[in-house]
Amino acid sequence: MIRIAFAAFATLLLGGCISAQSWEATRLLRDIEAGAEPSSLKERTPDPTRQEMEIEYDGRSMLADLYHPNQEIGARLVLVPGFTPEGKNDPRLVQFANSLARTRFLVLVPDIEGIRELTVQRGDAVHIADAAHYLAELEVEQARDNLDVGVAGLSYAVGLSVLATKEPHGEEAVDFLLGVGAYYDTENVLTFATTGEYQLPDTGEWQHLEPEHDAKWLFLRGNLDILEDPQDREILSEVVDRRMRDPDASLDDLAPQLGEEGRSLLDLMINEDRERVPELLAEVPESAREDLEALSLSARDLSHLHGDMILIHGREDTMIPYTESIRLAEAAGDAELHLISGFSHIDPGGIGLWGQWQLLGGMMDVLDRRVQ
Repeated sequence: MIRIAFAAFATLLLGGCISAQSWEATRLLRDIEAGAEPSSLKERTPDPTRQEMEIEYDGRSMLADLYHPNQEIGARLVLVPGFTPEGKNDPRLVQFANSLARTRFLVLVPDIEGIRELTVQRGDAVHIADAAHYLAELEVEQARDNLDVGVAGLSYAVGLSVLATKEPHGEEAVDFLLGVGAYYDTENVLTFATTGEYQLPDTGEWQHLEPEHDAKWLFLRGNLDILEDPQDREILSEVVDRRMRDPDASLDDLAPQLGEEGRSLLDLMINEDRERVPELLAEVPESAREDLEALSLSARDLSHLHGDMILIHGREDTMIPYTESIRLAEAAGDAELHLISGFSHIDPGGIGLWGQWQLLGGMMDVLDRRVQ
């Protein structure tokens, strides 16, 4: 996890940049690293209170956990994790929410079905908007009027969080958005997941980075429901299980049993030629293409997020290339973009001194959204 070296603060001190905010950001990062273990932030702050509640809006309902900091609240924040079958009860997520609450955020963690099922479902954006609207209207002790409401999305949940701000009640409620490991164009993400190729926005030059092996198989598993043939769904489910256990497992006995739609999805997954991706995408079921287009942000007007987006992305991300956050920042306009050296997807293990400094800047931008 994150390790903040003393040398980083010596650099800050020599540059005359030490402030109460930077020390608080440092304590926040150390507390995230510590998890449930003791930390300086825990010593200085009361224990947050975690309370389960039911969110209801326009006939929809879902469970959520509210983390109250038990001190004066500086801002409200909906925290949306990436894929986790444990949902809001994932121990790492619980500790992260507690850390944010200790820095005076009132944190709401919704329990979203698609996240638990490891699928990106366009409809989940509405649930995120519901959560933001609920949190904005919630009356709690130690909260001033008109506090900023933010949504923090991790990984694929960043796209859903952006889409939530396009919902009328979401746009009304959300004042800022924090994204860690964001995507912008779903075709770009799919190209990278299957071939390891990504394109630099400024020069158009193609780069290669070995992608996370599980990324494309998670995508396939999350889209099996689009297939009409139950036999195709069953066979591809076995394909996913087999290849996630062993990247080199043979599919010779399974591939010939697939129908036309199932085979088109498998061909897309095993392709390693970036130039063939558009052609192979055109062959997959229309419902799959429609889902990808609905989740993509590249054709949407994001001007309503101008100046209200903080993006953090690792330069060594093997799930979603960092260039996606660059594109998203440009589309929104005036975003705070932090590209972190040594940072992978959402796990900063192995981060070096320069990366620590960069990450510290990102945390300071987050803390700046609070009422002081």
